[in-house]
Amino acid sequence: MAASAANNFNGLVGIAGSPPSLNESLRQSNVQRPRGSISTVWGHQYFALGQTPSLTMKCGLRFAFSIACLILIFLWFLKQHVEDILDQYSGGSYFVDSFNAHFHPETINFPQGSTTAQNVEAGDKIIVMAKLEEEDTDWVQEELPDWQRAIYIVNPSPQTLKDPQTLTTPANKGHESMAYLSYIVDNYDKLPRTVAFLHSHRSGLLQAWHVDAPLHNNVLAMRMLQLDYVQRSGYVNLRCKWNPGCKKEHRINTHVTQEVWEEIFWGTSTPPRNSSSSATAWTTTTGEEGAGAGDDDNNNPLPQGMEKPKEVAAACCAQFAVSRDQIRKRPVEDYIHFRDWILQTKKSDASSGRVMEYLWHIVFGKDAVL
Repeated sequence: MAASAANNFNGLVGIAGSPPSLNESLRQSNVQRPRGSISTVWGHQYFALGQTPSLTMKCGLRFAFSIACLILIFLWFLKQHVEDILDQYSGGSYFVDSFNAHFHPETINFPQGSTTAQNVEAGDKIIVMAKLEEEDTDWVQEELPDWQRAIYIVNPSPQTLKDPQTLTTPANKGHESMAYLSYIVDNYDKLPRTVAFLHSHRSGLLQAWHVDAPLHNNVLAMRMLQLDYVQRSGYVNLRCKWNPGCKKEHRINTHVTQEVWEEIFWGTSTPPRNSSSSATAWTTTTGEEGAGAGDDDNNNPLPQGMEKPKEVAAACCAQFAVSRDQIRKRPVEDYIHFRDWILQTKKSDASSGRVMEYLWHIVFGKDAVL
């Protein structure tokens, strides 16, 4: 009987004695639970061997990956934009020139210019400029004394308007183009041999960033200007860098629409050249049509040159030099017409000025893509 009791006691101990080992518990849990489940042993949770991450963990990883991709894409576009701005502004060259001008001025060879060396009579050239009344343009007279000056105030005060010696524009519209056209209209019969159309800022990265000369300096640009080349070419853009204005993505010009093209050039004596079409592809005033010819709203053939080129492009930013002969290839009535368009258009000051900025090279006889 004692042996039987002992056996019964041992059996009870086997059933209700010390708990099984941790490894045995995990083994039993893994056998009983599906793969990827969570087992509870002694009040603690354990991941089963070989389980996959939970749905919450998956979503977190995907979200973090998406954010990282968006940040990389943003940084890439930011890099492209910064590089484009630095290219337009010639930022690297400007900072190098600024450093050298301050610490090593002898390393920068600033040209002084010479009218006699270029066979141009002293004084037979003029700078035409638009300015706000509060702007200081004394630098033109002080640093470019061999140039005549025609500086127009676009926002004259009542007191300024009383001075007959002060040049003013009919309206403060079209940015610099109102002053440029007013000079041509007022002086068509007495133009000097070379006319340079400039902005009022002298230099600097922020204001004169579009000037190609060292330190974006308009004084240096004018001293470097080859007047003989202006006479040979007729029209010379004072900016050589293509960005902005001439890059492929800039050539589909949203400012110069077919409607604007017709408003500006319709009725002028000298049709614009269209490099995207051959001479036989233009519609002529006799009604002959070639490839690419168009009609007006009444289905009448468009006059020659009225079909806007697909691409219109030139280096920015409305600073250029023109010979007297090139200006006079158009009659004064054309320039009056251009100025009247600026005065009468519903476009704003900035918008009408931007349109003319893209058209100056065409006005003066160059191809649509210069």
